[in-house]
Amino acid sequence: MSSEQFTKYEQGLDWLHGLLRFGARPGLERMNWVLEELDHPERRLPFIHVAGTNGKGSTCAYLTQMLLEAGYSVGTFTSPYLIDFRERIRYNGNMIPQDDLLALINEIKTLVDRCEQETEYGSPTEFEVVTLIAILYFARVVRPAVVVWETGLGGRLDSTNVVLPIVSVITNIGMDHTQVLGQSLPEIAWEKAGIIKPGVPVVTGERNPEALAVITKKAKETRSTVYQIDKEFEAAQLEEQLGEQRFRYKSIHRRHESSYRLTMNGPHQVDNAAVALMTIDVLRNYFSYILEEEEILRGLQQTRWPGRLEVVSSRPLVVLDGAHNREGIEALTGSLKKLMPGEARLQMLFAGLGDKPLMEMASALTEMMDRVESLHVTTFDYPRAADAQTLYQAFRDGGWEETLLDTVPDWRAFLKDWMKDKQSAKADDWLVICGSLYFIAQVRAFFPTTVEEAGE
Repeated sequence: MSSEQFTKYEQGLDWLHGLLRFGARPGLERMNWVLEELDHPERRLPFIHVAGTNGKGSTCAYLTQMLLEAGYSVGTFTSPYLIDFRERIRYNGNMIPQDDLLALINEIKTLVDRCEQETEYGSPTEFEVVTLIAILYFARVVRPAVVVWETGLGGRLDSTNVVLPIVSVITNIGMDHTQVLGQSLPEIAWEKAGIIKPGVPVVTGERNPEALAVITKKAKETRSTVYQIDKEFEAAQLEEQLGEQRFRYKSIHRRHESSYRLTMNGPHQVDNAAVALMTIDVLRNYFSYILEEEEILRGLQQTRWPGRLEVVSSRPLVVLDGAHNREGIEALTGSLKKLMPGEARLQMLFAGLGDKPLMEMASALTEMMDRVESLHVTTFDYPRAADAQTLYQAFRDGGWEETLLDTVPDWRAFLKDWMKDKQSAKADDWLVICGSLYFIAQVRAFFPTTVEEAGE
């Protein structure tokens, strides 16, 4: 059966984006059918499978950089992307070339058409097809020594869950995507724990007893060893300033504790780095990976992850943060309290997705209300973006005073006005922009910064 071939990269990308966002029904049947047709290329790759509500992207970035510093070739699969779709599939930090992506789209399209026509499962979704392309790219084209493999949504039925990893990682569990994953922490934890495979070690940064109980129960059923933060490994922040922090780390696989530096801020980044370090300890102890202490140290210090407490202007200070759920907002407020000098005046620009718990996010931000001069809510060009009036009401319902709130019809015009006065009146002001990673991606493109090849 012939299938139309695309000759231009843009055509292939348009076709990919035109696929269903979610399947007609959940399950891995479509993935497994296509992989069977391809003779299971995923079985030829060693994966580190990373799930969790927050911190997945940062943890993947730390792992990738440490392994690269040690001389390993690394494939990295993450989502979503900030600027370029190809950020999601990287080899040694470089995005998949357009020619390779187009060739793989053409190959996969034939199987997508057949799956829709020949089976009862229907057409694979966009994310399923992107996952299949990543598997083919890593298994056939570049063949990395290891693949850092981030889940998209959940874990158990996520399309990435067709691999048998050498280590499973669950960063943490939070109340996000509740309409798909469940209405309670144990329910969501059960979905995330679905990546745990028989005999495969599990590293987790989760502390909540309810969620931990689900993870450890699943691991016991699969006879998988669990490495839990504050138990088998621990980390503590030593000092922090904007753009740098230092922490100590120790684990059951080390004789002595170590001290490391990060360029990313926030105590949650210490947790993410610790989870990555424990994963490296497991690789070194049980899978013969060789990483010297100097390589680990350089890897952590050189890790960058755009859109996480990222400074895009220093005068006035403009900080971007992809805090897109309650836990992310709580991490952001905790960091701002520690990092902001007493004389600084805080302004915030917020845009979020309509299917997020906006009132809860607004309520979590009230922790900063005594430091905020004004909070501006706006919308942006994205199908799921909440309109400014909806956000305004969510912040009022979340406990914000009317005098602190205003709606911004055009965020670009707002930022242009803001930056005009940067050398004088706003010299001590902080502008923090948050609410959605998709919004952060658009704002980041507004500033003349060097775009790193990374997404979440």
